[in-house]
Amino acid sequence: MAHPPFPTESGTLVLDGPAGALEVAVDLPDPAEARALTAVVCHPLPTEGGTMHNKVVTMVARALRELGATTVRFNFRGTGASEGAFDHGVGEREDLRAVVDWVRAARPDDALWLAGFSFGSYVTLSSAAELQPDALISIAPPASGRGWDFGPIQVPEIPWLVVQGEADEIVDPQAVYDWIDSLPRKPQLVRMVDTSHFFHRKLIDLRGAIQHEVKAWLPQA
Repeated sequence: MAHPPFPTESGTLVLDGPAGALEVAVDLPDPAEARALTAVVCHPLPTEGGTMHNKVVTMVARALRELGATTVRFNFRGTGASEGAFDHGVGEREDLRAVVDWVRAARPDDALWLAGFSFGSYVTLSSAAELQPDALISIAPPASGRGWDFGPIQVPEIPWLVVQGEADEIVDPQAVYDWIDSLPRKPQLVRMVDTSHFFHRKLIDLRGAIQHEVKAWLPQA
């Protein structure tokens, strides 16, 4: 598998993935604020229009970049310029693994965080035990069904944040809270009142919540 060099400027590139080309966007922080931290951010369900350009995904990346992280977004197989076809979360975990392997090979001294929105949070959560990130951020994890089995998910003992909108019309908030209550080790949980699944009119609040909760996890600048 080819490993192109990690870019020195923000932009897009193509990575060899397990089902063909993967479209990747890398965004660098202000050099004066940069930390030894790379965050990979995963997008929502491709079959419902989810891409790496989703506004929640880009806001999560922006929130982390303002804290000094380099951010990596990518399109799962069959989305945008990424080759292959949707694989119900199975092949998408392979896509994430390919991106993480590339990041770790290119930036071995960086901490690695995984973040995901909706379906993207399912992919990151179900990959966490294998990939062993240094921190995990889950936005509106779809624990209310829709075909995603959260039962086998095992999260390593790492910092972990869940943000859930209280007025989510797609993911049942109570199902998320019940799932968290069933876990032996619980994440930091932020409940956002009057907030829909796509955080309409609440994106700036989402940015603030993320930054407030994860600031203590950051490596030294």
